[in-house]
Amino acid sequence: MATNPLQDITGTILLAGAGKMGGAMLSGWLAGGLDPRRVAVVEPHLSPEISALVAKGVALNPDVTAAGTVETMIVAVKPQMFREAGAKLRSFVSETTSVVSIMAGTTIASLQEVCGGAVVRAMPNTPAAIGRGITVAVAAKNVSASQRAVADALLRATGSVEWVEDEGLMDAVTAVSGSGPAYVFLLAEELARAGVEAGLPEPLAIKLARETVAGSGELLHQSDLPSATLRQNVTSPGGTTAAALGVLMGEPGLRDLMIRAIVAATKRSKELAK
Repeated sequence: MATNPLQDITGTILLAGAGKMGGAMLSGWLAGGLDPRRVAVVEPHLSPEISALVAKGVALNPDVTAAGTVETMIVAVKPQMFREAGAKLRSFVSETTSVVSIMAGTTIASLQEVCGGAVVRAMPNTPAAIGRGITVAVAAKNVSASQRAVADALLRATGSVEWVEDEGLMDAVTAVSGSGPAYVFLLAEELARAGVEAGLPEPLAIKLARETVAGSGELLHQSDLPSATLRQNVTSPGGTTAAALGVLMGEPGLRDLMIRAIVAATKRSKELAK
């Protein structure tokens, strides 16, 4: 029988920042079998949801002595608060601690400078809140195989995980999957707006757009077919879908817009990293 890697954790998991993303990870860990007594949270502003988890045995704002040996520290604070928060968190980091960051635009070098430890830089996205996220991670050279395995188990609690060797890819990862849910939500927003322009009552247009985007996403998730094949399966030659795709795939079209959008987001991620 396969073992649950979350149940094999023996040290303390310290979560720094229990906002939406950090809170989603914490919920995923406990649902996945991590002993709440193994978890400590550093967060000055608790939501009711996190307060309920604290009531189950998660330690809240412990000092260094009370926290015990921190095996892994997850840094989920806002990037602009990292310099101030990171200096306070450094006291929890020992020679054996791995530091896993889910902050956008924060480099391994910056994390090593501020927090120390064996650093894993990760980029999740907001569907992690429902266990359907995708996270890309890259490890510093001093991260051991066992530290990487623990980081993988913690990140995998909110969805799937991909590892890369080149940190330089993380800016494009941020642009595609980190920011990507906003692009999908915009599609639903504009699809509904176009429906209203076509004469649909607004509530019906919104319902149709949301359910179409959500259902298509689930079909994409469950199917092994390429997205292009799924698109072609909907498109009858000379039909209504083909007419619409002629606009979306024309010049300039969605492809050009998406390339420009990803370039802009990648550029901004690199700027924030400085």
